[in-house]
Amino acid sequence: MTSILQPASSSTKLFPRLLQAVGGGGRDTRLVAMVCVLAVIWLCANILTNGVFLSPRNLFNLSLQVSVVAIMASGMILVIVTRHIDLSVGSQVGFLGVLGGLVQSNWLPDSPHAWWISCLVMLAGGMLIGLIQGALVAYARIPSFVVTLGGLLFLRNAAYELNDGTTIAPLSATFQNLGGGQNGVLGATLSWAAAGVVTAYVVFNLVRRYQRKKSLGIQNALTASDIVPAALWCVCAFGLVAVMNSCYRPGTTESMGLAVPVLILIAVTMLMTVIAKKHRFGRHVFAVGGDPLSARLTGINTQRVVLKVFVLMGFLSGLASIVLTARLNAAASGAGTMMELYVIAAAVIGGTSLAGGAGTILGGCIGALIMQSLQSAMVLMGIASPLQSMVLAGVLVLAVWIDTMWRERRPS
Repeated sequence: MTSILQPASSSTKLFPRLLQAVGGGGRDTRLVAMVCVLAVIWLCANILTNGVFLSPRNLFNLSLQVSVVAIMASGMILVIVTRHIDLSVGSQVGFLGVLGGLVQSNWLPDSPHAWWISCLVMLAGGMLIGLIQGALVAYARIPSFVVTLGGLLFLRNAAYELNDGTTIAPLSATFQNLGGGQNGVLGATLSWAAAGVVTAYVVFNLVRRYQRKKSLGIQNALTASDIVPAALWCVCAFGLVAVMNSCYRPGTTESMGLAVPVLILIAVTMLMTVIAKKHRFGRHVFAVGGDPLSARLTGINTQRVVLKVFVLMGFLSGLASIVLTARLNAAASGAGTMMELYVIAAAVIGGTSLAGGAGTILGGCIGALIMQSLQSAMVLMGIASPLQSMVLAGVLVLAVWIDTMWRERRPS
């Protein structure tokens, strides 16, 4: 007798197989889902704005806006992975911006080296803030929520006191290039070269993975789960450059190309991904977040790991402050207000679990892109600022709920 139950046809299994291939064998299917959500947001936003949203000029501006949030989100992910939080990052941006502005305008006004000295001061200041807060959290055992909430209030008011609340402007012309102005871009040729470098890096990693699997005696050394993501990375790199090269300098036919902040973001993302996945420090971070007691019993100095994470967060806040201050060509004590919520939301939307132990750098960048895309679309649609904040708050709560449901349904 022929069984009524027939095996599923290959066509019905096509989408799951494709999803598994794109997601790296099932490891990154949440990233695939986020990319799909982003694509839907872009499509709807483009329709509602009559094609303005996906115009090269708006995408160029969007890339500048995303860079600041995504740079800090890459550090916030590690903070949250260790079961902590940093509410002071927005205030750090404002405080460090004013500090850098004072170096250029008051302390070294006539020095041609003022711009890079101010950058060093901002980065070192961010690391010092992270060191102090991290020590209070790791060694004094004060909850990170309390420590960084105090940092939020202290640094915001300290920024005001540094210069009596006045805005410092203009800043060094060379410094402005770090913010992605008309002179802070690579142009067409260098942008294509940057895409080539990213492609070479992807191919290099693919070859290393092939050689490693071969050395272990694995027959199918390269599978679809290896090749498809690598190919998508290359397509995205050249696609991004093609779009940025379609944006021209005002009144000319000269391509803008990739902006310096985007280049900084790409470098930060690649470096932080290597740290999180390949470096011993990254493995310790996830071990501490997954089970602090077990990590301590295996010999990991959990306090030192937490301290380093906060110092790294401070460094990235300083870097983000450089980019934002340079883009605005002004240092204001109010810069970065409420930015901590955007950064935390980007990390959570990107799949970082508030329970700790799980998160990806790339996911945080996609989360930042989703947040900024929603805000950009609402601005183009003329939606009032209070309503924008209400929508973004709802998105954050929805992301946390989805994360909770995902973890509850995931097999242990």
